[in-house]
Amino acid sequence: MSSAANSTLSQLVFLLLVLNWALTCPSWALPSAPDYLQRGWQRLLEEGESCSDCSPEECPTPRGCLAGMVRDPCDCCWECANLEGQICDLDNTNHFYGKCGDHLECKLDTGDLRYGEVPEPQCTCLSSQALCGSDGKTYAQICKFQEVFHAHPEANLTVAHEGPCESEPQILSPPYDVWNVTGQDVIFGCEVFAYPMATIEWRKDGAEILLLGDDPHISVQFRGGPQKYEVTGWLQIQGVRVTDEGTYRCFARNRVGEVAALASLTVLTPDQLNMTGLSLPKLRPVTEDEAASEELDYY
Repeated sequence: MSSAANSTLSQLVFLLLVLNWALTCPSWALPSAPDYLQRGWQRLLEEGESCSDCSPEECPTPRGCLAGMVRDPCDCCWECANLEGQICDLDNTNHFYGKCGDHLECKLDTGDLRYGEVPEPQCTCLSSQALCGSDGKTYAQICKFQEVFHAHPEANLTVAHEGPCESEPQILSPPYDVWNVTGQDVIFGCEVFAYPMATIEWRKDGAEILLLGDDPHISVQFRGGPQKYEVTGWLQIQGVRVTDEGTYRCFARNRVGEVAALASLTVLTPDQLNMTGLSLPKLRPVTEDEAASEELDYY
């Protein structure tokens, strides 16, 4: 008997023992696994059998294949391909985890090396280009589009064009209500997605002028990101005064439309704070990376 046959037989015996142990000890049963892992164990069990004559009519019909379908190791039946981020077989000699779907390739995640971890091969999208679907929604790349396409075939979804859909701004992270004591600092943040990219303005209710940072104790900053087609703005009030109390609005606009989000600032004097028994809130400062970014712009 060849060494390859001996290896296959050993694997089969080991797997049968594991399955028998799991069935006889239900309280220690094997945990549930993703479909592609279950397919991997099934392949090992069948490894001792060579590929027989292909009978397509006997093949099961795969369902819910969000990444499309690929041929099985015998190049006979169709099975679900692996999605973006799932573990895959790096070369064509192994058939455990399975193949990646359309517009995906199996690559090692070298980012794990920075953390001292063994890199795993994962399905990675071949494109990072955003695109616009016929449903008017923006997809981060073709792989995300394909997942929705396969999940809802009845929608007849198509690619309208490369690049995001034009849309009015969407506030992903609005400013939040805050309070502080006179003399302390306060920061409001506002994160916006839009295409074309939006501009951000800050206003205080009751004041007709924009908060442009010409007041020494008020500064306005913005930068692109954190994701593509997003912009983040901050309003910082240093040495807050009682007169700064009120409602502040983040306005985001582009040529398609505009949107606003508001937050209130409550200012207490030290005596009022002592009466409430509250503790001073911790301020989240703008990080050094944000301040040093070339995209950071000061008004």
